[in-house]
Parts: sequence; C-alpha cells; structure tokens
Amino acid sequence: MDFREHIRKIIHVDMDAFYASVEQLDNPELAGKAIAVGGSSKRGVVAAASYEARKFGVRSAISGRQAARLCPDLIFVKPRFDRYKSFSQDIRKIFFEYTDLVEPLSLDEAYLDVSVNKINFPSATLIAKEIRKKIKLKTGLNASAGISINKFIAKVASDINKPNGQKTIPPDEVISFLENLDIRKFYGVGKVTQDKMYRLGIFTGADLKSKSLEFLESTFGKSGLHYYNVVRGIHLSEVKPTRIRKSLGAERTFSENISSEIYMLEKLEAIAEEVERRLKNNKVAGKTITLKIKYSDFSIQTRSKTLSLYISSKALIMEETKTLLFQESLKDSVRLLGVSLSNLNTDKTQKLQAKPKDEQLKLPF
Repeated sequence: MDFREHIRKIIHVDMDAFYASVEQLDNPELAGKAIAVGGSSKRGVVAAASYEARKFGVRSAISGRQAARLCPDLIFVKPRFDRYKSFSQDIRKIFFEYTDLVEPLSLDEAYLDVSVNKINFPSATLIAKEIRKKIKLKTGLNASAGISINKFIAKVASDINKPNGQKTIPPDEVISFLENLDIRKFYGVGKVTQDKMYRLGIFTGADLKSKSLEFLESTFGKSGLHYYNVVRGIHLSEVKPTRIRKSLGAERTFSENISSEIYMLEKLEAIAEEVERRLKNNKVAGKTITLKIKYSDFSIQTRSKTLSLYISSKALIMEETKTLLFQESLKDSVRLLGVSLSNLNTDKTQKLQAKPKDEQLKLPF
C-alpha cells in the first residue's frame, strides 16, 4: 500500500493554551503571568496552564497542590466553561467558511479537510494561515496549525511551531519526517508502550519502520498494524463532521473523603442535576446508567444498569443511581463520584465524506 493513494489536505487547528488565554484576554491583569485554570481546591486538578506557567512544569491534569509547588507565584483561576464554549462556537463558524468537513476534538481543536473547499483555493497552507488570522481578529486569541496528508501527521505538525505558528508537511517530505520523528509523538504510543519500544531499541520512526509487520503484530497485538502503516504515511481515518456522542455525564471530586452513603446521596443529587442539564442541552436521553466511584486509594469501580426505556430527568437518574449505590457495600471512603448515561438515542446518520478530486492533489500544498 502506498500513502500517495490516500493523500488528502488536512488541517489540524489547535488553540494556544485556550482556557488560560481566554482568562488572560478577559482580565488584562493576568496577561503575562503564570496562571492555572482550575486546581485551586485541595483536591483540584489543573484544567489548563498559561505558557508562563508551563515554563515551571505546570500542565493540565496535575494536581493544584503539585502545580503550586512547581510555581509558587501561580495564580489559580476558576474555570468558566460557558465562556470557553462561546469562543469555540465563534471559531468553528470560521472553519465552516472554508469547509463542511470539520471534526471538533474538543472546544479548542479540530480537524478540517480542505481537499475540496468552499473558496476553491489550492493551498491548504495558505488556508490555514488565513484561518488563524481570522481567529485572531475575531477573538483576540492565537491558534497554531498543522497541515499534511492525513490527520495523524497534521496533529503532530500543529505542535511543532507552537505557540502562534504553523507547520506544513507536504507529501514529498512525509516519509523523512516520520522516520526522524521521536516515537513518543506517534499516536497510540502511551507511556507504557513507549517504555516497551525503548527496551526493544525503537526510539524513532526509522527504528519502527525497520520492524516487520509480523514482529509488530506479535509484540503489540492489534496495534501492530497501526504502527506499521502510520510510520509509512498511511492513516486512513477520514475527517468526520458528525461525531456521534456515545455517553454523557458529570462527576465531582470531594475536598474530603466521604464514607457516609447518605452524604453521598446529597452529592449525587447535584451531579444528577448537572447530567439532566447536559442531556437537555444536547437533546438526548440514555438507556444505560453508570455510577463511577473512585476510592481513597484511587482505585475505580463502576456499576451499570441498562434500562428498557430512555431516561433524561433528574428524578429517574437519581432513582437508578440510588439503586446502584446500594447495590453492594463500599470498600473504602470515597473521593469522587460520577454519573453517566450511554446507549443514547443519538441520530446515527453521518454525512458522507466528499472525496478529493484527483487533479487537486497535484496542486500546491
């Protein structure tokens, strides 16, 4: 299989330190300072960090306590997700000026397939530059972009010239780029797989490419074929403009561990109310309800039940959650509770992908 058979023009747009940048934009006193969105409570987790904070090692997903140790002058800011969503909607409107093939990954990043685009422009590189310029004018925020022949390479490329930059990997540079790429940058290579590859002497794309398909499949199972293909520039995943939501829920981490089930029911009331709000906002209901319990030792237990009818109201969610909570005794005190609904009544029709015309692939990237 030759990667040239599957060339598209894909842009990955990634907002720079999105949540933190919005906070700095709305509050000029925070501009140029080390800030963390979230993480301020005893059990809080950092949702995003400004570039000034990142210099100290502060990043998303670490605890607020650890972030404060890394950066003593760190300023914690309460998240405002409604505000971030508003910015995200404005940014997506700009994307749709160029193509309907937009696949949002989160509020702050998306894939765009501009192989065929609304302005009939041949250069994906210049389209990305124009999009970033419009985002800056419309929102005051900076975006970075990666441009290449598939989603995997475009996503890797978007991180190369951050912040406020872009990188194009044209077709004739794909193979050399992948061969020199650190194995940690490959999609699907987490910390465990990375360590395993290091032990096998696989440090770069070239090292990975030297391994046979048989070796990779016997060593990494089903992922072996993915690694074999992607290092050769073959990544067949299309930009999907309609991403089907598979579940919807909410969870809360408590400032102190709790062991009283009565107290837990009070917490679950608020969680169920949030789940109801999100279900209504998304105009969906679900049949399978799941209770997530994280204990004080960080172990996680889930308890699920599939119903005969779709539910979305707080009352019904609480009724089923209560049943799951008392289904069996708790093994320890609890630090987090979550409730989610899956098996949603989502419309499963997806838009057909527009196939790029062969002659367009000969035009500038």
